[in-house]
Amino acid sequence: MANTTFTGPVRSENGFEDVTKNATTGAFTTNASYGASITGGIESFSGAGALNLTDLITEVTTTGANALTLANGSAGQVKIITMIVDGGNGTLTPATLAGGTTITFADVGDGVVLVYGTAGWVVVGNNGAAIA
Repeated sequence: MANTTFTGPVRSENGFEDVTKNATTGAFTTNASYGASITGGIESFSGAGALNLTDLITEVTTTGANALTLANGSAGQVKIITMIVDGGNGTLTPATLAGGTTITFADVGDGVVLVYGTAGWVVVGNNGAAIA
């Protein structure tokens, strides 16, 4: 398939995928998917544990000093995390975080925008969260 440039809106009923084709084997690797999971994707998370990779946004309610984790994503993936209820600090330890090891949410409104790349999760936006 050739490269195509569109100048107007593009619509699909079943989503879009950004792919790379291996020149030798012809196999496709999905780099990013855009579909239903990104349009309605808000995870309501309470307590400690692993945040999901399927929703674009995670709204965190802490219930004490909560340990949070985030697995490695896929290239170009965006994840937005914000604290909506402050029951104590929420400390996020992503599997791979560029420029640190933890992100701490201490107050309602603390939030980060992360993008996953070759260096792991990269903080591209921060509102009040502490990165260490």
